[in-house]
Amino acid sequence: MAITKAIIPVAGWGTRRLPITKAIEKCMLPLGNRPIVDYVVQDCIDAGITDIYFVVGEQSEQLHAYYRPNGELADYLMRNGKHNMLPLIETPQANFHYIVQPSYGKYGTAVPVDLAMPYISPGESVVVVMGDDCVYNTDGSSEIARLIAATPEGQSAILGVPVTDDSIQRYGHIMTNEQSELIRIIEHPDPMPEQFLKNVSKYVLSDAMLKAVSAYVAQEIDPGKEYYIFHPFQQVITDGGVMKVVHAQGQYLDAGSADGWLRANQIVLANTQ
Repeated sequence: MAITKAIIPVAGWGTRRLPITKAIEKCMLPLGNRPIVDYVVQDCIDAGITDIYFVVGEQSEQLHAYYRPNGELADYLMRNGKHNMLPLIETPQANFHYIVQPSYGKYGTAVPVDLAMPYISPGESVVVVMGDDCVYNTDGSSEIARLIAATPEGQSAILGVPVTDDSIQRYGHIMTNEQSELIRIIEHPDPMPEQFLKNVSKYVLSDAMLKAVSAYVAQEIDPGKEYYIFHPFQQVITDGGVMKVVHAQGQYLDAGSADGWLRANQIVLANTQ
């Protein structure tokens, strides 16, 4: 069965980027002339995704505005002879859906996936990718397409990004076996491994994995604790399931810090001039 649906969580407050994220949704921070989430969306569309489910915060407005037609702007461009700019404001060829995540209640990386479950058919696999970072390929190829192609039918997969710089402290380390299958994800490993493969929260999740995520979110855990998505991953693996680890080919770009956002813009602009 072809994978045609993607879940993109974008409900976070972006507290690491305050005060700018008080006024601008984190996923709408610009990379060049486009918001970072648009690189994620285009990557998904290039991979054959037709339905995109944004899990948004209660105050989200900018994301909706970006992905709906703007007739007044189109009329202005045509009246002023700027027809060459019309392709820049075209709505991407996909069906966009918006699911609101309440500000109060359960939270964590597993919760948005569970909120989208009513829209996923039994037996269906989906792509799950965060909306505030991306894997950028200068040749325009789709990292999500490679992730899907490398995922065995009916199984799950996780994208891993090799890293050697100081950013390894901010990410979980993906441990694999000789068959490139996930053993577990270790947060802040000590000592640091010589070859670090970081988890950047980009997955293909099978029907079985999606059910495990929902079962996990249905549990009651200590108040104030997050529902981390790698907990049900680990349970499925412990029970004999398999999660393929796929190495990313592109560059990982993250807007989560000011220096990371600046570096990401430098990389994108260097390849668009």
